[in-house]
Amino acid sequence: MLASHLDSLASKLTTSDHASVVALNLFVALLCACIVLGHLLEENRWMNESITALLIGLGTGVSILLISKGKSSHLLVFSEDLFFIYLLPPIIFNAGFQVKKKQFFRNFVTIMLFGAVGTIISCTIISLGVTQFFKKLDIGTFDLGDILAIGAIFAATDSVCTLQVLNQDETPLLYSLVFGEGVVNDATSVVVFNAIQSFDLTHLNHEAAFHLFGNFLYLFLLSTLLGAATGLISAYVIKKLYFGRHSTDREVALMMLMAYLSYMLAELFELSGILTVFFCGIVMSHYTWHNVTESSRITTKHTFATLSFLAETFIFLYVGMDALDIDKWRSVSDTPGTSIAVSSILMGLIMVGRAAFIFPLSFLSNLAKKNQNEKINFNMQIVIWWSGLMRGAVSMALAYNKFTRAGHTEVRGNAIMITSTITVCLFSTVVFGMLTKPLISYLLPHQSATTSMLSDENTPKSIHIPLLDQDSFIEPSGNHNVPRPDSIRGFLTRPTRTVHYYWRQFDDSFMRPVFGGRGFVPFVPGSPTERDRPELSKA
Repeated sequence: MLASHLDSLASKLTTSDHASVVALNLFVALLCACIVLGHLLEENRWMNESITALLIGLGTGVSILLISKGKSSHLLVFSEDLFFIYLLPPIIFNAGFQVKKKQFFRNFVTIMLFGAVGTIISCTIISLGVTQFFKKLDIGTFDLGDILAIGAIFAATDSVCTLQVLNQDETPLLYSLVFGEGVVNDATSVVVFNAIQSFDLTHLNHEAAFHLFGNFLYLFLLSTLLGAATGLISAYVIKKLYFGRHSTDREVALMMLMAYLSYMLAELFELSGILTVFFCGIVMSHYTWHNVTESSRITTKHTFATLSFLAETFIFLYVGMDALDIDKWRSVSDTPGTSIAVSSILMGLIMVGRAAFIFPLSFLSNLAKKNQNEKINFNMQIVIWWSGLMRGAVSMALAYNKFTRAGHTEVRGNAIMITSTITVCLFSTVVFGMLTKPLISYLLPHQSATTSMLSDENTPKSIHIPLLDQDSFIEPSGNHNVPRPDSIRGFLTRPTRTVHYYWRQFDDSFMRPVFGGRGFVPFVPGSPTERDRPELSKA
């Protein structure tokens, strides 16, 4: 009796393992197809690799649905844990590792306005709209926590989509604004969502609101410091022990593990892993990357870029296939009009929510900028507004976390929210994603020519310019003294000049001598500076 039971169990496990192997084989083959088709459609003005992967995922889901006669439509079930723990970290880290830091920090205040303040404004508007419009629809009862969670879910832009739509070499200023907002937006949305989930909203008052805001600032600052600290530790260890003298593999392995460790430490301490791993990437590219051998530099640059690319492709293929999960759609099949109405309302609120902060905050940002070339003109504002309309895996993961249990739900209202989230993500990614390139070409035809001069080369692609370069502000006479602002307005119109200058002084005097970097690594045969000029100075 026991023997037959064990044989039956072993048979079931063998069948299950075989099915998993078949599913993984097919999924890897689809990833290869996405890469090939993405290459063939690279010059197409309407398509990009994210849309290609999404459409291939949808096509595969339809095929599986037909083959299984309506029983199943996906190879793998969407999991927010898989997304947040394994797929998102390499994407965000690589973005920080290779971002043009001069542009990013020059626009840091504007990025924080868009990413943090703007996300809260958008979340508020979406929540208020849901409160008003959902009352008229028969979709079940949502409490205050559910409504605020919906606001956080749909306030999250898809930074993965945006990164593939824009190119930081062609439009560096625009890229830094859209990408920087995307990273901070994702982090803010996740922090707000988690705060709502853990906060007692039954006793909401002014004191509780201030406590919630203070908690947000605490998480934001601590996450940033944790990422910077992890990056500095990796730089110090590699500089002192210098693994590359004996093994390049150890250098590369240590950099990869320290990068992932920063994200997991943030998750362990319940901080924002997105912000932590992003700033870890920035610090590593400024210090750690210069402390390794030349071969390790090339290896890490391409390894991080490849992992990010595969994760992005995996996500869009994954979302496309899961979008046709028959169990979710069956729950709302009796009221398709309601599901369409909910999706339309949410899409409208997303557009209004973004417009409510992009244009006013751009106006405020422009007031503090004296140089006309650094101001965000109206055409650029439209592009930033449009690019951030896309929703993707972050919204999907948060929606699954809120409205499902183990990827499934039997509650009709929850099922409507899941299908509406899927609809909004698909529509915004495909439609807005396809129209973004033509829109940029139409609104900013000369953007590439006018902004290429503003780009810096202090990324792992080059090693000629420090983290916050002030050379462009130094007078020809060689006088490096920064003029002191004679008024508050003078300070506001020249903040980057002062910040750049004092950061450079601090970096040269304290940071780079300890943690390494360009010009501060000893000249030793086989060292990262072996190909540099012996007379290389600190400057």
